[in-house]
Amino acid sequence: MVPITGKKQNRLAKEKSPYLRQHATNPVDWYPWGEEAFAAAKAADKPIFLSIGYSTCHWCHVMERESFADPEVATVLNEVFVPVKVDREERPDLDGIYMAVCQAMTGNGGWPLTIIMTPDQKPFFAGTYFPKKSSFGRIGLLELAKKIQELWRTRREELLAMAAHNLDLLQEEAEAAGTGGQLQPEVLDRGFVQLAQLYDEINGGFGFAPKFPTPHHLLFLLRYWQRTGEAKALTMVERTLTAMRYGGIYDHLGGGFHRYSTDERWFVPHFEKMLYDQAMLLLAYLEAYQVTGNSLFRQTAEEIYTYLVTVMRDESGGFYSAEDADSEGVEGKFYLWSWPEVHQVLNPEEARLVTAYFNLEPAGNCRSPELPDGANLLYITAELPAVARRLEVDPARAEELFVSAKARLLAYRQQRVPPFKDEKILTDWNGLLLVALAKGGQVLQKKEWIHTAEETARFLLTAMRTPDGGLWHRYYRGEAGIHGFLEDYAFLIWGLLELYAATFKANYLAEALALTTVLQRNFLDPARGGYFQTATDAELVLVRQKELYDGAIPSGNSVMLANLLKLARITGDPSWQQEAERSSGFFGDRVGRAPVNYTHFLSALDFAFGPGREIVIVGRRGEEMTERMLALVQTTYLPRTIGLFRPAAEEEPVLASLAPFTKELTALDGKTTAYVCRNYQCSMPTTDWGRFQELVQG
Repeated sequence: MVPITGKKQNRLAKEKSPYLRQHATNPVDWYPWGEEAFAAAKAADKPIFLSIGYSTCHWCHVMERESFADPEVATVLNEVFVPVKVDREERPDLDGIYMAVCQAMTGNGGWPLTIIMTPDQKPFFAGTYFPKKSSFGRIGLLELAKKIQELWRTRREELLAMAAHNLDLLQEEAEAAGTGGQLQPEVLDRGFVQLAQLYDEINGGFGFAPKFPTPHHLLFLLRYWQRTGEAKALTMVERTLTAMRYGGIYDHLGGGFHRYSTDERWFVPHFEKMLYDQAMLLLAYLEAYQVTGNSLFRQTAEEIYTYLVTVMRDESGGFYSAEDADSEGVEGKFYLWSWPEVHQVLNPEEARLVTAYFNLEPAGNCRSPELPDGANLLYITAELPAVARRLEVDPARAEELFVSAKARLLAYRQQRVPPFKDEKILTDWNGLLLVALAKGGQVLQKKEWIHTAEETARFLLTAMRTPDGGLWHRYYRGEAGIHGFLEDYAFLIWGLLELYAATFKANYLAEALALTTVLQRNFLDPARGGYFQTATDAELVLVRQKELYDGAIPSGNSVMLANLLKLARITGDPSWQQEAERSSGFFGDRVGRAPVNYTHFLSALDFAFGPGREIVIVGRRGEEMTERMLALVQTTYLPRTIGLFRPAAEEEPVLASLAPFTKELTALDGKTTAYVCRNYQCSMPTTDWGRFQELVQG
């Protein structure tokens, strides 16, 4: 828990959010989002100063230290406004609404997000970070507050008109009906072409600095490569994953990825570590390993897993949200090394190898105004055997030295002051991680991963379940709260479908279907299709938005399109397919204009366009042939395939009630039997291993 000092506390001291508690001793008279704040603003006839951020946001920390902890700034903010603090990770719905306003008004956005609005939540001013005093063309918070105070007193009608205009724009966007009709397979081609245009041929990745991982781009490219045989699609994936793994964006000692690279080379990162990045990158490395067999991709996946279970896992079974970029007030300090420090920790033989392998320099290898003088980042330009040859060290000896040196460096680093860890647990991000853990259990055939995934699912399906069968969004220190959003349902349903594929336990399918039913009731737009981010009974939000953009993580609508298509194939229920078609039609125009912005949606369309395949294996768990067949389905890259297992020993298995078409399938002559259908055509059932391999891998 974020400690509360002996300083005078404001209302945020009672909140569960670690981010809000970080501001609990500010002299700013903060309110949490709620009726109390709105009533206070109306009573005092003041605008609301809304500040949105999150606990591991570097510039949020800067603005807090520079302004919100400053008595002079606090006095002005308290005089002019009713100040309200929101954790964007707790309230993604509010963040989405006001970020859209900021982008519309200023052309950009980010965090900290600063919104000034009327007491009834209508925004008339937006921005991001503001210094205390005006500097280099950026207005300071003190000057801004005084200007707003004067405008509120003398030109309020203009501010109210601007607020009404902003609200109209939000509502028009939220209510806009789709006009694009059903998308055709050529949209996948255009998505690939647009990604290829953005691709950095030298460094891997897409676009320029700052460069983000965007793993859903890579997941789509793998599917496109399999569909078309386009070699460049696979090259883009392999080059990007290798470059990220070699770069400073990767934690070479502790595992896991930092948020993004500040340069185009994946060299100097923004050092925070987010759970959702680990989940999506884990999934990308696993699928790339499935396709290529590249041991580096497998090693990276295993190291991410180790980082997660040793550093980010709560005893409840859930996983924490993030680790900060800063420690001791300096970004990246926990991860950086000086030349003398490395030689102090390691013996001369280890130091010689490590400094060459990680490209360390006596004066430091990263000269950035954000980082201390003499700082070295660990990054790789050549594999260890190549470095050993250059140093004329026996490769086996080099490996031995590297293992011991890495252990020494990691142990030494653990003695440093660690970055702040945001220990709130979010259903949506844990749902994404459930997907990756279950996929890893399949691809790597690791029982430990599956056990971890099942423990995570158990936590999410118990501690995060509301009394009416819905979901809570946030869990912190034993207490769940905040009603779930679209992403909570969509990502958990996806995770449960993958967990079924890892375990073939039908109860996970049943849970996925139950949650989808709740989702349909509370989030679906019955008139136009698609899903709102907030439920029908959402309180204190200006508009109900439909998010589609696949940004740092896939959108809930993109994931639900894939979920619906899979459920339709699993259950044989055409209503799920029809809802998927309606959703695709609603968003068709938007996706058709710029498919590169919706690559997870494109992955769902790839599944829809087929050719699809259903594999049902009838047998007994534990029998050699049954396990061989199931393992082949799990380890082969089959992104458009549904795999099911029907227990031969049960007359009325749970699966038969969920997928009625499996009810009459039997084990021929008592042997494990595979039923394989491809593109709506079924082959004769087979008990022969060779024939089964042909049907699966052909």
